[in-house]
Amino acid sequence: MLDLPRLRVLRAVVATGSIRASASALGYTPSAVSQQLSSLQRETGLQLFERVGRGIEPTTAGLTLAAEAEPLFEAVSRLEGVVGDLRAGRIGSLSIGYFGTAGATWLPSIVAALRAEFPELRLELRLTELDPSEPDIDILVERPGTEYPPQVAVHHLIDDPYLLVVREDDPLAERAEVPLAELAERHWVDNDFAVGACRQVLLEACAEAGFAPRFVVETRDYQTAIPFVATGIGVTVIPRLGIGNLPAGLTAVPVVAPATVRRINVVVKKSVADHPAVQRTVELLHELTAGDF
Repeated sequence: MLDLPRLRVLRAVVATGSIRASASALGYTPSAVSQQLSSLQRETGLQLFERVGRGIEPTTAGLTLAAEAEPLFEAVSRLEGVVGDLRAGRIGSLSIGYFGTAGATWLPSIVAALRAEFPELRLELRLTELDPSEPDIDILVERPGTEYPPQVAVHHLIDDPYLLVVREDDPLAERAEVPLAELAERHWVDNDFAVGACRQVLLEACAEAGFAPRFVVETRDYQTAIPFVATGIGVTVIPRLGIGNLPAGLTAVPVVAPATVRRINVVVKKSVADHPAVQRTVELLHELTAGDF
């Protein structure tokens, strides 16, 4: 394989017509330029220059090699530009995993900011309940007892408390807080994936209170579960971020004993932690959650 720095020297000498001028342009000494040319002639087995008077002139082989090397240097220049863009986060791709509430609450403003600041960056958004692949950044609810692998960095965002959603004519609606044990005999409306982390946090809290919820309706998201409560079929327990604006006739009451919260983190692969867009995403998440609760 031809040596790229030697080809660069050849190109400079052909362009300037002088060893001294090319040495000055490249930041070399004239003797270093001569040595590079001699090495390239040995490497190629070609006579690239011939002496004319006190100077040198390129041979036909030297002119041809320099001309054919030009597209190579143009490609190298483009590649160096790509490296600079990648280092600055201007191009490439970034995958962000999220759970449902985070997607609705935080991602729109985060994606808008990233698109404005890194317009050539391709963003891949992955709903982690449906996509088991590991994204570069994962906004997640921590499962009880989770141990994170050493190849990721974990940033805590917020602790999101669970609230009981009931009708305003329910006796519990007037309470400042409701112990979970008081919901043991009530009918529940399920509101999450069966294996979801948020559901696991709630089920473990109920187990600590000494019961398992009596689900009479199974839904898979908070906004579907809430209208069922309005019909009087049952109650539901939802993290505060997932409640949004309750319909008229419904209210939300904190649950306690135990006080039930979901711990929300953003997990970043250390291999991309220095990427400017990754750092900006974590910064935006902290800004968005700083005033919550």
